[in-house]
Amino acid sequence: MAALFGARVRRLRTAAGLTQAELGDRTHVVSTRITQIERASGAKPTLDLARALDAALGADDLLVELWPYVYREAFPDWSRAFIAYSQRAVAIREYAAHVVPGLLQTREYARAVLGVGLTLSGDEQLEERLTARMTRQERLGSPDRPELWVVLDEAVLRRPIGGRTVVSAQLEFLLHLAEEHPITVQVLPFAQGEHDAMGGSLTVLTLPDESEVAYTEGAHYGQLIEDPAEVKRFTVTYDRLRANALPPLMSLDMIRSAMEGYNSEANVPSRSERRRVAQEQLQQSGGRQLRRGGRRVPGRRPGP
Repeated sequence: MAALFGARVRRLRTAAGLTQAELGDRTHVVSTRITQIERASGAKPTLDLARALDAALGADDLLVELWPYVYREAFPDWSRAFIAYSQRAVAIREYAAHVVPGLLQTREYARAVLGVGLTLSGDEQLEERLTARMTRQERLGSPDRPELWVVLDEAVLRRPIGGRTVVSAQLEFLLHLAEEHPITVQVLPFAQGEHDAMGGSLTVLTLPDESEVAYTEGAHYGQLIEDPAEVKRFTVTYDRLRANALPPLMSLDMIRSAMEGYNSEANVPSRSERRRVAQEQLQQSGGRQLRRGGRRVPGRRPGP
């Protein structure tokens, strides 16, 4: 798809009588970037660049419409079909076992999550996946946004992915989405014990024709379930998770509490910082003792 995108750019550029350098000037990139796109080498184009190319070449949204298919190649085979279904879904029900779902992630949190993937081939692919994830979030603000119901395992709140500052901002973003958008968020607390979906995440998608598909995912695998009987079993599992989770208002309180905990911890000095301050205090204390001591008082001499 990247090669097809590049071929279209080259054909449109040639038809417009532009050199690569001239097209680069019009889209505010260097000419070598145009060369990379036309040859399908280097990083894939961003959505903003696809829009700029479309406008500069008068492509009537052809390149913009082609762009999502280019980025779909940035993901392993087992997730591409799921992404395609997700883009059409009218309702998304998700249980997240380890991390905040991709549709609700901040950019820095997403970078921390994607940065540990064993399927990455380098920084360029990380940026591609990050851009694709952020772009998919745009649908949440569109008129055709899906109904979204998310159950978060308590582990999602307790794991400081990206560090305290990043996860605190992520939890604050979750609260904002849940309070300002038609998104339902629940938390499944540790106290509920074992359940059917332990070990992985679960998503159930409802499509425009009211059919459903399910998707289970672990750290390095994914499985798309399309058989209606199997999907029904996973929808029952999800309903049980939702029933055992805290009600939405209590869930938001728990998320807020976790966020405040990270914020308070961020104000606590690190161990090395505490050690440095302690050493300075000891040195200052020793100096004061020396100053208070002044001259040494000679001891008594024994009598004759």
